[in-house]
Amino acid sequence: MVTLTNASGIAYKGRDCIISSVQNVMQAEGLIGRIDIILVTDREIKKLHKQWFNDPTVTDVITFPIEPEPPILGEIYISAETARRQASAHNVTLKNELCRLAVHGALHLAGYTDKTISQRTHMQTLENTYIACQ
Repeated sequence: MVTLTNASGIAYKGRDCIISSVQNVMQAEGLIGRIDIILVTDREIKKLHKQWFNDPTVTDVITFPIEPEPPILGEIYISAETARRQASAHNVTLKNELCRLAVHGALHLAGYTDKTISQRTHMQTLENTYIACQ
């Protein structure tokens, strides 16, 4: 199960695509449980980034594993403001960028990491595979 809450105040299209994209990851990677996606402001994600990672900068997505077993697998916080800027910079729609970030977060819940260039490249390949929005 995937839930999506918009706490950012930014209007967007593609709610079903974002949820479907994360469900694609869950099915392919064998994830069972609930993933909550929360769209937040830059201010809120900056606060979370500082509190949990001791990094006071804005980031695009933060993933929190909640429980190793169902019912709640984790939460994915996405800065809708940062996603909007990144979408513009990459010449894609906000819907596509939100899908990509949601999938990226779900991949972290599946155990993938992006600390090295090789790992980042692998995650990007998987993101492109699972994204249900264009």
